Amino acid sequence: MFCYQCGKSEVLIKGLCAECYIKQYHILTIPADVSVRICVHCNAKFIEGKWIDANISHEEIIYRTIEDSIEINPSFENPIIDMNIIQMRGTIAESTVEATDTFFGKEVQEKHEINVRLNKDVCPICSKRNSNYYEAVIQIRSQLKKIENKKKEEIDKFINKTLDKLYKKDKLAYISQKNDIKEGVDYYIGSLKSTRKLSSAIQKRFGGLITESKRLVTKNKDTGKEIYRFWLAIRLPSFFIGDFIEFEDKIAKLLNFDGKKISAIDLDNNTIINISWKKSENIKTLKSSKDTEKTIVISKSPTSLQILDPKTYDVVDFPITPDIEKYSIDDEVNTIAINDKLYII
Repeated sequence: MFCYQCGKSEVLIKGLCAECYIKQYHILTIPADVSVRICVHCNAKFIEGKWIDANISHEEIIYRTIEDSIEINPSFENPIIDMNIIQMRGTIAESTVEATDTFFGKEVQEKHEINVRLNKDVCPICSKRNSNYYEAVIQIRSQLKKIENKKKEEIDKFINKTLDKLYKKDKLAYISQKNDIKEGVDYYIGSLKSTRKLSSAIQKRFGGLITESKRLVTKNKDTGKEIYRFWLAIRLPSFFIGDFIEFEDKIAKLLNFDGKKISAIDLDNNTIINISWKKSENIKTLKSSKDTEKTIVISKSPTSLQILDPKTYDVVDFPITPDIEKYSIDDEVNTIAINDKLYII
């Protein structure tokens, strides 16, 4: 067979020799002009009915748009492609695309010019953010009358840090509004889904009881669907880890808490007590960890341990139990006095 263009007998592909194929076919097919719709606030671009790739630079948007518009000739197996933005002319990026490949031992080079137009718009997420849209409110309250400023600052930092993590998957995970009021702080959050995750994280970190309520805002005119806003109240506990409490006639020391329960140790029998947050309002704080006092062991026998009361200096006997048998004479111990009874902590 002969090349139908030049008559050579070296027919390689589509009835053409290598030289004639290179003249007739290109490595790349690229349109002269393309456009992309981008958000003026977050740089998200609108592709195939979706807003994607938020928070990337204009330069990156241009290169990705060019890359998406390139069609590679399958006859060229390993083309090297180089894209360059020559200049910005208003909203138009004048750019070039160069391609290099080897075709049957022959080096092929070509250069294309392409203009990328950036059509500016506002994506739905930014539209909601700029209009102070919110789906839910987290209300930080306390069983105490007031939340200390230091605690507010700690909670505020935690909320912002948690929302930064949630924002990676939920672009409505932002604070629309924040109200610092006498009773606590209200955070208006763009996303209900992230608000629920955030409230659980706050409870796990700071404790407290969560209650959720909703209010009808409006109805969708097209679908008739009722639209609600949600309020999640987190009532922070009046107690802290290390505090001494009374619960159901038991005197205990608070050890820890998470999103599900509060753990304490009964000071009379050294057993663990688990309390659900629903029952947390029945906890009475007696003393804090700062109220403990040190004293020394003055005597020890196989059955008892004697210490000095740190206030009255009276001798107090304790039966030997597994939790105090480790102490020896002259050892220092921590004590707490509750309801006229002394405990070794």
